[in-house]
Amino acid sequence: MTSGLENASWRRFTLSFAAAAFAATAVLYGFIVALDPFGLRVSASHPPTAIMDVNQRFMYPQIVRSGRFDSAVFGTSTVRLLDPQQLDRLLGGKFANLGMNAATPWEQMQLATLFLRRQARPENLIFGLDETWCDPNADRKKLTFRAFPPWLYDEDPVNDYPELLNLTTLEIAGRVALNRLGLMPERIPQNGYEIFVPDESVYDLAKARQNINTMRSARLEEAGPAKPARRARASKPVMETFPALDWLEDALKQVPASTRVTMAFMPVHAAILPPPDGELARREAACKARVAELGRRHGAVVVDFRLRSPVTVDDSNYWDALHYRIGIASRIVESLRRARTTGSGDSRGFYAVLNPPPQ
Repeated sequence: MTSGLENASWRRFTLSFAAAAFAATAVLYGFIVALDPFGLRVSASHPPTAIMDVNQRFMYPQIVRSGRFDSAVFGTSTVRLLDPQQLDRLLGGKFANLGMNAATPWEQMQLATLFLRRQARPENLIFGLDETWCDPNADRKKLTFRAFPPWLYDEDPVNDYPELLNLTTLEIAGRVALNRLGLMPERIPQNGYEIFVPDESVYDLAKARQNINTMRSARLEEAGPAKPARRARASKPVMETFPALDWLEDALKQVPASTRVTMAFMPVHAAILPPPDGELARREAACKARVAELGRRHGAVVVDFRLRSPVTVDDSNYWDALHYRIGIASRIVESLRRARTTGSGDSRGFYAVLNPPPQ
């Protein structure tokens, strides 16, 4: 008799616990859905959710879905300091800066493709290109250690909601709630533009040089002994494959003829450019030539800042070997306008136009 009572008590406890757990989960899930931390319900008629997380791969699709921007910058952190308001003023359109930290070319193209699906007639598109675009193995390096949510980049809303039930999303939803209560500022503005480098008032040239040298040493160690450039035989030219550029061309095919497109190799410090007579430099030159050809075929201007210039050899223009200072970002935007207007390179050598118009 006692055993039967104990079993009944345990059954009641188990059922009560399961019911309470289910109810708590339902309440928390409802909280997440209501706060909509990833902007699943965002559209041209529904205001976007405050951006409250640092992983731009999860946050930027809602900027695209908002329909508030007809122009965009795509790339990595090397484009993130380009100010959308300055781009609006000098190039025209309403810009969002959609550069993502350490984004692979494949990730960048997922965001660009989403933008092109949502914006029927873009005004201006800028693609910031780094060395990863010239990697012959880019198709095997589509993702990084950072999580990438393909469900946020498709057009099927049904598969989005099951992905929301986790502690990370609950935490972000909590931040959204705090933002709506005025207790926490948004992480990134609604146009995607964030000055992620330290304030100019704390700039330290000695520290910058240390950062540049550290990155240069790491690149040299990664590359190993310098390899001389291969010489192509007259009967058998050396052929390069650049998978990422195939993805770029697929995106360019979707761009309306009325859209102004600029592709720009971004200005890293000269210390991490490949040695001029080596295999990496030859490969990069072939890659740039391929991008120039893409530009000619699709009516895009191709601008090259990724070269030795008075800007890229000057340590005081950089925080580290990849990230230039705010003043250089402003010069880049001005240079993009001049390059598009004149079709020619900079007389002081800051940039070259790789596909100038016929004379």
